[in-house]
Amino acid sequence: MQRVVLLVDVQNVYYTSRKIYQRNFDYNRFWRRATADRDVVKAFAYATDRGDTKQREFQNILRAIGFEVKLKPFIQRADGSAKGDWDVGITIDALEYAEQADVVVLVSGDGDFDLLANRLRDKGKRVEVYGVPDLTASSLIRAASEFIPIDGGLLLR
Repeated sequence: MQRVVLLVDVQNVYYTSRKIYQRNFDYNRFWRRATADRDVVKAFAYATDRGDTKQREFQNILRAIGFEVKLKPFIQRADGSAKGDWDVGITIDALEYAEQADVVVLVSGDGDFDLLANRLRDKGKRVEVYGVPDLTASSLIRAASEFIPIDGGLLLR
């Protein structure tokens, strides 16, 4: 049985799914698909923490599915921009846990992860990238062993 590590960039999948489809990502369907006939080594969902009740409820749903939720404080800058990305954290976890896995599944369209995907593949790992096609960097799609489009089948109805 293949061993798999799941890494979900919650903010990225939320905003890209909403922008293109006006719908939300279906974490249960994704879990069933990504873990079918596989042993889960680790499953992380990386999110920002705004401290509101609805967000805490969502995080509890992710935990019930099987994810370990990692939170980073949401920072609003004086100029109105925001900070709270998890690129470094996702990369560190991917490199750490990939040693125990055959497959690394990354849910993100962020082109910054193309270097990570290439490094993991150089180490003999299969890298599956799930992303919204129109908003996933072409460099990340090329770096993946397989690109799985987030479309109607992975969205809530």
